[in-house]
Amino acid sequence: MVLPLEMGWRHLLFENWPVDPAVMDAHLPDRLVPDVFDGSAWLSIVPFTNVAVRPKGLPEAFGIRLPELNVRTYVTREDVPSVYFFSLDAQGISSVVGARLFHHLPYYYARISLCWDDGRVRFSGRRRHPGSRPAQYAGTYWPTGAPFSASDDPFGEFLVERYRFYTEAQDGSLRYTDVEHDPWTLYPAAAAVETNTYLSAHGFVRPDGDPVYYYSPGLDVVASRSKHVRDD
Repeated sequence: MVLPLEMGWRHLLFENWPVDPAVMDAHLPDRLVPDVFDGSAWLSIVPFTNVAVRPKGLPEAFGIRLPELNVRTYVTREDVPSVYFFSLDAQGISSVVGARLFHHLPYYYARISLCWDDGRVRFSGRRRHPGSRPAQYAGTYWPTGAPFSASDDPFGEFLVERYRFYTEAQDGSLRYTDVEHDPWTLYPAAAAVETNTYLSAHGFVRPDGDPVYYYSPGLDVVASRSKHVRDD
């Protein structure tokens, strides 16, 4: 049996664009429904780094660091607000292979660097996964104001206070994982993004207008093993 995982998510940018719900629905598995805020579905890119990734119960010293970039949206199933991952790009080859085989997650191998310098995060990633559509992201992001609890901000709460995520496995099955963590602390943020081809790699036309940014220093997470969604 695959064990649940413990990890820390650190230095996250939530970069968010409004999308027509009908457009988003066309990109989702049939059993998921786009969740909306202010009448729009939302498409997000989230660069960050995982720290101390390890099977639940092991000391942090046994964990690994794993820089990552996610492409995600927000869905419901049976009225449960959740996240749907289109992709998860990560630095480590063995970790990507393990996540695909044992956790049924759409991970892609990428070359990624993340560093914290003088109050700003510099992130650079390029997908190198064999047979995948190329994608690249490079930019700098930073907090611009005072911290606040996500539950005190309606849009922030919509984006991050979700405790289940869905993915589509390589065999086409729909799977979900439940996560446990403390409530999120967010900051208003700004970003200087030089390159982003991840949206087009997943068939999305870049939305008009500027994205909405939030930053979080992160939190610790426990993720359950992946579970198969039973047919309706």
